Amino acid sequence: MPTYEYQCSCGYVFEMMQSIKAKPLTKMRTPCESCGKNKPIKRLISKGGAIIFKGSGFYQTDYRSDGYKKQKDKETDKPKETNTSKKEDKKDV
Repeated sequence: MPTYEYQCSCGYVFEMMQSIKAKPLTKMRTPCESCGKNKPIKRLISKGGAIIFKGSGFYQTDYRSDGYKKQKDKETDKPKETNTSKKEDKKDV
């Protein structure tokens, strides 16, 4: 369901989820959070139409197996080994 922006006649702006087929609201369902009254409202023209994904499962990393996540955690927990001694040995030869 899309989210629409509405404005109370007192100036308070809020969002409301509605079906695409639903007609725009003309009065608030509950009293306004700003003025506390059920004044007339109007639907505003939105600035952008971005899709909002909420919850888990929308990123590639959410689909990773548990084995992959455990292996990654092990790799990040290990301190990095320095290979300077091996480089020095090669120079001496």
